[in-house]
Amino acid sequence: MTDAQETAADTSLRTTGGAPPDDVAPAPIPLLEPREGIPPVVASEDALAKVIADFARGTGPVAVDAERASGYRYGQRAYLVQLRRDGAGSALVDPVGCPDLSGLSAALTGSEWILHAATQDLPCLRDIGMSPTSLFDTELAGRLAGFPRVGLGAMVENVLGYALEKGHSAVDWSTRPLPEPWLRYAALDVELLIDLRDALEEELERQGKLEWAREEFDAIASAPPAPPRKDPWRRTSGMHKVRRRRQMAVVRELWTSRDQVAQRRDVSPGKVLGDAAIVEAALALPANVQALTALPGFGHRMGRRQLEQWQAAVDRAKALPESELPQPGQQPAGPPPPRSWADKDPAAAA
Repeated sequence: MTDAQETAADTSLRTTGGAPPDDVAPAPIPLLEPREGIPPVVASEDALAKVIADFARGTGPVAVDAERASGYRYGQRAYLVQLRRDGAGSALVDPVGCPDLSGLSAALTGSEWILHAATQDLPCLRDIGMSPTSLFDTELAGRLAGFPRVGLGAMVENVLGYALEKGHSAVDWSTRPLPEPWLRYAALDVELLIDLRDALEEELERQGKLEWAREEFDAIASAPPAPPRKDPWRRTSGMHKVRRRRQMAVVRELWTSRDQVAQRRDVSPGKVLGDAAIVEAALALPANVQALTALPGFGHRMGRRQLEQWQAAVDRAKALPESELPQPGQQPAGPPPPRSWADKDPAAAA
């Protein structure tokens, strides 16, 4: 049993009153309502000013989370920001109504921010003016402590003994007004982050890893924004099937055209044209719209104008001189992803 598994089995970490452990860990307690109820959505400057004042008067670290509309909208902007702090309670802030949260960020300067999977939320928070000076990442803390499952729901259940309702994690958070069940879910996501942070800090201290964790947290907080990804079209799902450079050029042209349409319409690129369709077109190199229509992903409910747009992208790729065709992707220089260690490097996996 790992250190983290022993911790998860220790029910003294899983009760708010510190009751002595039993032989069998109790079933997780469903967490159904925020302690103070669902806070109102903050969507005006006056309401935001009150939240800023409340959180400036609060004490201790600040739990922070953000909801995006991945799979629905273009990009990764935040559509809801949740916060909780002792002395201030919880707040739900709408970045659509309050697009500049730099004043809130300034009020929290010097305070530790608690995030779960910070690298996922920090880019969209920075876009609206929020940036921590110090942080505690509960997901990374769980990884360092050796927990086998580090999603927020699993961590809250294993460490604190509560069950979070996770049914709304993949909804369209750009929806307005936001339904009450979604707001309840969002408020509960920060309800126990402070408790989880405190329990994980104790566990990391027990394992002698707390200083390691603090160094990692500081590195995340101080890291500059990631540069734009080079050749993002190469990450098209199914790209491993595309071998020839001319076919790669088709993927590149279709991916670029799709991205432009998605950005203009503010929808997820996958809703404009699926990756599988892009790969099918690259492999088939259709000669005309009729041939393109026969391919999976193009014929169903797609208008003539759209089909002509995609065929034009294919034709551009087919007309490129050899010197302008993309080169095969470079092999990664770093270690393989951990999931493949057992096959590629059993010693490292062990």
